[in-house]
Amino acid sequence: MNRVLIDTDILSYFFKGDSDVAKSFAKYLDHFDLIEISIISYYEITSGLLAKSALKQLTVFEDFVSENLVLPVTEKSVRKSAELYAFLKQSGNMLDDIDLLIAGIAIENEMVFVTNNESHFGRIPGLKIENWKKQSLK
Repeated sequence: MNRVLIDTDILSYFFKGDSDVAKSFAKYLDHFDLIEISIISYYEITSGLLAKSALKQLTVFEDFVSENLVLPVTEKSVRKSAELYAFLKQSGNMLDDIDLLIAGIAIENEMVFVTNNESHFGRIPGLKIENWKKQSLK
């Protein structure tokens, strides 16, 4: 089993109580000590909760974060993201910068990226993807 980086959408399903995603989290935690998310996902979740004034949910999320790991953007991950940007721009198949930054973090850390947005992130060369929403972790 490989380390995984959890995407924002999968985090949202987890916090909404999705049973398939929760089972996959539990199975993953049988092999690893913690869940890893990107600083970008941390931003997306936090900003969304603050915009809705969802302070109870924000506290739950912050508790989750304190027990797990938030991976930073580094020069190496930004370089990888920039290379992905150039490739996708040249092929006319662009993605948002924020998604490229998340992908760069996953690739730099040799992690599988867990997302429900396979069609979107599937365009990124070198990014290994799993979808814990569609199926439980094996």
